[in-house]
Amino acid sequence: MNRIIAIAADHAGVDYKQALIEDLRQLGHEVRDLGTNSLESVDYPDFAAKVAEAVKTGQASCGILICATGTGMSIAANRVPGIRAALCHDITTVRLARQHNDANVLCLGARILGLTTARDVLMAFLEVEFEGGRHQRRVDKLG
Repeated sequence: MNRIIAIAADHAGVDYKQALIEDLRQLGHEVRDLGTNSLESVDYPDFAAKVAEAVKTGQASCGILICATGTGMSIAANRVPGIRAALCHDITTVRLARQHNDANVLCLGARILGLTTARDVLMAFLEVEFEGGRHQRRVDKLG
């Protein structure tokens, strides 16, 4: 299933962002690059807000955020109602974030993960479906 995917990074995640954009486009997804495109220092909350708003308003079906650790991006994105941003470091965390939490934004740490692992985590994020059922009740409580 081809999707519209919003992606952004701060200066620490620019290189990973570019690599992941290429991967996503090769898979046939439409990618909305919301910045930054420079190694010049920027404020990660600004970019997290752009992706979160794109997902919240339906301009994108999901989002990808990359900073040094992924932590700042996940905190900032989760401030937007309706966003369930998950900081994932491996296949298990991303699989459970999708299956149990219906994560709609993936956060990655460029200084934490190797690029190969980041690619694997991204592919799992796109492939794994939300299980619903008992998990839906819990997701509903998130607002």
